[in-house]
Amino acid sequence: MNQTIHKTDRATAIPADLEQRTAYSRSRPLKRDETTDLIASDKVKNTDVYSTNGDKLGYVDHMMIGKLSGRVEYAVMNFGGFLGIGEKHHPLPWDVLDYDTAKEGYVVNIDKERLKQAPSFPTNQPPAFDRTYGEEVYRYYGTIY
Repeated sequence: MNQTIHKTDRATAIPADLEQRTAYSRSRPLKRDETTDLIASDKVKNTDVYSTNGDKLGYVDHMMIGKLSGRVEYAVMNFGGFLGIGEKHHPLPWDVLDYDTAKEGYVVNIDKERLKQAPSFPTNQPPAFDRTYGEEVYRYYGTIY
């Protein structure tokens, strides 16, 4: 397939159709942010997280995405504290979250007491998020890293 390239420098080459797709994307309605199977990352932020017994555990503060894999590794949940004091972030492996349409939130098979012992970090001191940490988090939730 032949494509027109706007710039001659291969390191910064942009296919002509990319510019057209980008312009089209900007003009599409917001409905593109959610489909039957996909959801935009900005819609995941602040989504509530519940235990299987219905207790609200916290909310998704942000997601961690593998730079090379492009895969969502964690939903980092804000848990505990009051008015920002004592809050902790709990990285939840993406695969342990199930979306509940009735709750309009995610459900995870863990209760508050077990969550208190789960891997976590102060909101202003994120861990390295390296392989060792990932294996620890995934092991805690009984999933494979």
